[in-house]
Amino acid sequence: MRRRTTPDSFDAAAVRPWNAQLDGLGFGGDYNPEQWPAEVREEDVRLLQEAGVNVLSVAIFSWATIEPREGELDWTFLDETMDRLHAAGIRVALATATASPPPWLTRKYPEILPRLADGTVLHQGARQSYAVTHPVHREYALRMAARMAERYGDHPALALWHVDNEIGCHVPRDYSDAAAAAFRTWLADRYGSVEHLNTAWGTAFWSQRYGSFDDVLPPLTAPMFANPTQQLDFDRFSSDALLEYYRDLRDTLREITPRVPTTTNLMTTSATKGMDYFSWADDLDVVANDHYTISADAERHVELALSADLARGVAGGEPWMLMEHSTSAVNWQPRNRPKTPGEMLRNSLQHVARGADAVMFFQWRQSQAGAEKYHSAMLPHAGTDSAVWRSTVELGATLGRLAEVRGSRVAARAALVVDYPAWWAAELDSHPTQDLRYMDEVRAWYTALWNRGVTVDVVTPRTDLDDYDLVVVPTLYLVDDAGAANLASAAERGAVVVVTFFSGIVDEHDHVRLGGYPGAFRALLGVRTEEFAPLQAGERVAVVGKAVGGDATADLWTEHTHVADGTEVVATYDDGTLAGGAAVTRRDVGSGSAWYVGTRLDRAGLDALVTCLVEESGLTPEVAAPAGVEIVRRQAGDGTTWLFAINHTDEAAVLDTPSGTELLTGSAVDGPLDVPAGAVRVLRTTA
Repeated sequence: MRRRTTPDSFDAAAVRPWNAQLDGLGFGGDYNPEQWPAEVREEDVRLLQEAGVNVLSVAIFSWATIEPREGELDWTFLDETMDRLHAAGIRVALATATASPPPWLTRKYPEILPRLADGTVLHQGARQSYAVTHPVHREYALRMAARMAERYGDHPALALWHVDNEIGCHVPRDYSDAAAAAFRTWLADRYGSVEHLNTAWGTAFWSQRYGSFDDVLPPLTAPMFANPTQQLDFDRFSSDALLEYYRDLRDTLREITPRVPTTTNLMTTSATKGMDYFSWADDLDVVANDHYTISADAERHVELALSADLARGVAGGEPWMLMEHSTSAVNWQPRNRPKTPGEMLRNSLQHVARGADAVMFFQWRQSQAGAEKYHSAMLPHAGTDSAVWRSTVELGATLGRLAEVRGSRVAARAALVVDYPAWWAAELDSHPTQDLRYMDEVRAWYTALWNRGVTVDVVTPRTDLDDYDLVVVPTLYLVDDAGAANLASAAERGAVVVVTFFSGIVDEHDHVRLGGYPGAFRALLGVRTEEFAPLQAGERVAVVGKAVGGDATADLWTEHTHVADGTEVVATYDDGTLAGGAAVTRRDVGSGSAWYVGTRLDRAGLDALVTCLVEESGLTPEVAAPAGVEIVRRQAGDGTTWLFAINHTDEAAVLDTPSGTELLTGSAVDGPLDVPAGAVRVLRTTA
């Protein structure tokens, strides 16, 4: 499945920083000059400079333009573009041009097309119409990547390689024959023998025992529930297969251009579950992310913050790139509303506040034709006499004033545990309830922390937790022994650790940990659940206790829980079949504490509980701020800090901040900091 080309002697330390030739933060977007005539391309240069653009992604969907017929190559537009951008002082994230195979390739080799679980073939006519595991597609894609590297590897405009595009976005799971063969190879590598696979998959159930790896298929559409561990392993395999595709393209580029950094644009949002991005991190020279807000979501700015923190978590706390977002409306939601005045700037600076060293968009010039012609761009259909264009120019100037922030890191003392395999496993079929959505629980806890002004790092169960005073673990259904021990050690060391329902239930093979729930966390929490009691649609129960603000309601989930000696019940069910039973518990552990939340609290109850947890952990907001005013701090090693204050409300805010310099206005601050309604302020202070 895989062809490795990077030599063993490859020196990762010799790879140059992607932004080495930029003076500050990156600003730009996708640039698709092949869609436009020569006179428009010439105008682009002047307008790009007017906007302050300094980096562009180029050639993402250019394969069919460069190679309209097999072996017939035309580099004219790309040669001109690279030279023109270099002359204008603009750096290029040059793509491998492989994100959509040309029509001649899928016509010649229809077997490279991906399939759904029911056998439906996904045909040419959109994009990503390829099976990443098919050797023919891999051969052609690697050849195109090599051609790009050979032609432009020494071009002075080249800043980094943009490998393919949003890998796995449209086809996170492929069930083609090529994928099936690759899955069998992956399983043989993982388990070594079919006997070990049978044990891991529990194939004694329903007469599923395999005599050979050759008998194994992907979890295709079947008469009843597919084997859950088979489904889970196919999720793991699919993420790995997409990563291997990236690696092969990257290694092809590295063989020719070993000093040029490589990345691909991830999609760390609360909706993208197909790839375990934490497992991708070590293969990216810089983490790049795409993010789009959902216009119907009244709290989309909170979801944006979560996604940005997740991107930073994948980057291990290092600065990252926002490779795509939108200036205004998109084209793919049911109702595509434009952004409100000032929203685009707030969105952009939220990403910067949470670690982005580049702000980029899809795309530079709004397309005149094609499926994304109603997707907003930096330069809209209306041209330069438009609010969107004026916002683009304003943002470029604003990012110029924030140049000094580049390279700094975000300060956080709270950790939120997110794990993709746990996500996959928690949402398998034949569970106590099909209404549970893993990211709903993650987002609920994140929102409660955001409302308290607590900045979090998004981490995995295996992350070193020594730097955190509060560790929140929502619905970690699947966890291995090492991950469970790591979380327990955080409490022993002095952190407040809170674990929520349906956590610790199964091991890495999706086998239930016997003896009572929550399995892996029973000893840590001092509780034992004998039976789950999920609630029906619309059903609610009352919960009482000081920890939840006196009284609250809960839905989705309850359970019959017993507590051990030393475990305190801090909230109970007040009605229903479990009336009087434990809903929330607390236990002293070492120098810290461990809390268990056995139900899904309403917003008021969760906010009250988070208030207790924050107070017990000793966390305080960076600056006291009214509701809806977001405060995040980036800091440099020399003690310089930048306090971002983002006002998402219609009311002006006055903040009691340290003295310093406000970068967006250039004003000295020696007293309260005024943040107008809908505005952003960035205060530089020194130790």
